[in-house]
Amino acid sequence: MAEDRSTAARPGRWRTGAESKQRILDAARALFGEHGYGGTTVRAVAAEAEVDPAMVFYFFGNKQGLFAAAIELSAQVPPAIESAFTGGLDGFGERLVRTLLENMDASGRTPLALLTRSARTSDQSETLLREYIDREITGRLATLLGTPDAAIRAGMVNVQLLGLTVARYIVRIEPIASSSVDELVSRFGPLVQHCLGDAL
Repeated sequence: MAEDRSTAARPGRWRTGAESKQRILDAARALFGEHGYGGTTVRAVAAEAEVDPAMVFYFFGNKQGLFAAAIELSAQVPPAIESAFTGGLDGFGERLVRTLLENMDASGRTPLALLTRSARTSDQSETLLREYIDREITGRLATLLGTPDAAIRAGMVNVQLLGLTVARYIVRIEPIASSSVDELVSRFGPLVQHCLGDAL
């Protein structure tokens, strides 16, 4: 009889886990929308979802992973960004371009789709994604550069990446759209690296 109770209880526990994960996502979307990326903490999301913060980390790894899930960004993007920053400035341009291209190619979705169904309006999604990029890429790169013109150099890097993204995935300009990742990395990586300039 005890075995029957255990077997019967198992599906309920799995449903509870799925429901908890959905509550966390719903809470995250609401709080990111209200307070922005910087103003939202994992602890606040957990409190809103009525779960332990450890459960947020269990499902999503960290705040970056939670944000990616909340706006339906590929779960591979946050760790890929981390890997791009590993190794400092040497070879940074090629690592960043490869990170962008490999993740966009693998997602099968356009960047516009990444601005997503999950937020209440597209303007809100764009604002959240822009804040995420500012904090996790632009701001970190500017700090890494540590030069008086670091902000403009980081902005120039963004221009290169956004231009490449639009050409390959949205407008589909040839031969950019059909070029291999390796070829584009070999050509655009040095351009991004050049934006870092004298900081090297």
